[in-house]
Amino acid sequence: MTREEIFDIGDLDERFYAIVGRADENLKKFEDIFGIKITARGTELYIKGDEEKVKGFSDFINMVIKEYAKSPLSSKEVLNMATFYTNNEKIEGDEEEFETVLITHRKKAINPKTKNQQSYVNSIKQNDIVFGVGPAGTGKTYLAMSMAIAYLKTQRINKIILTRPAVEAGEKLGFLPGSIAEKVDPYLRPLYDALFDMIDYEKASYLLEKNVIEIAPLAFMRGRTLNDAFIILDEAQNSTKEQMKMFLTRIGFGSKVVITGDMTQVDLPKKEHSGLREAIQVLRNIKGIDFIFFDEKDVVRHPIVQKIVKAYEFYEQNLPENQQQT
Repeated sequence: MTREEIFDIGDLDERFYAIVGRADENLKKFEDIFGIKITARGTELYIKGDEEKVKGFSDFINMVIKEYAKSPLSSKEVLNMATFYTNNEKIEGDEEEFETVLITHRKKAINPKTKNQQSYVNSIKQNDIVFGVGPAGTGKTYLAMSMAIAYLKTQRINKIILTRPAVEAGEKLGFLPGSIAEKVDPYLRPLYDALFDMIDYEKASYLLEKNVIEIAPLAFMRGRTLNDAFIILDEAQNSTKEQMKMFLTRIGFGSKVVITGDMTQVDLPKKEHSGLREAIQVLRNIKGIDFIFFDEKDVVRHPIVQKIVKAYEFYEQNLPENQQQT
């Protein structure tokens, strides 16, 4: 049944432009996403289409207005929200499910945006070790880091350790110019970028200087026992079997561990097998260890990234077995 509805967004303020986009650029995309016809007249949207689709779009706009009241959104963020909404991956339920993980120094709220992300956050709270496995852009590392900072702020841990394999450097690390820190910095830079996005530069630098937050290559974890810490192993698909076992046996009392990785982006030499792949097989039945698997519906970057991820997954699945990555 066809339905027509008029939705008044309100004053011509930043919220209005966040929803419709400058020059109404979002409206055409909303038409494609929701399968409806939208015409803007002043602050009113004239919506026409299938009854259920019109209702779905109206519910979506109400949700955006509610979220905007919590934290201002850009027009791109609103467009991304529309994609998640139509994928039926929006978080449903009472207000508790929308609980913010962290408020950054820019007053930006960090919170789950899909059911899988909500499950991931819940699992981190409930388990000692959590594996977040899936494609780039699904929030695996970003949400884990926001949880770590939240735990540090509430004094549930004394230290944050962020680590990842410097696999691209391989055995050539010693031949690179500069100190050890300068040599490995390019491989750890994404972790610094995420950290500075959540904590202001001056405070983050102080915490790094005092070693309250430590960012180091995975190889530097050998021989240590990590107590009362929130530890994140990023890009774990590039750890060897030996490195993964070494890392997991470093965990001490009072610590929480999150291990993230993407099995479609293994950069190890062909003779090496991924430690993440082996860990998934070996540890999946151990109590206190949980695995959250993300897919393209959890991608929280530009909507086209979902399509790219899906295309690569299809390509990888149809490769001859002897050409597939280890």
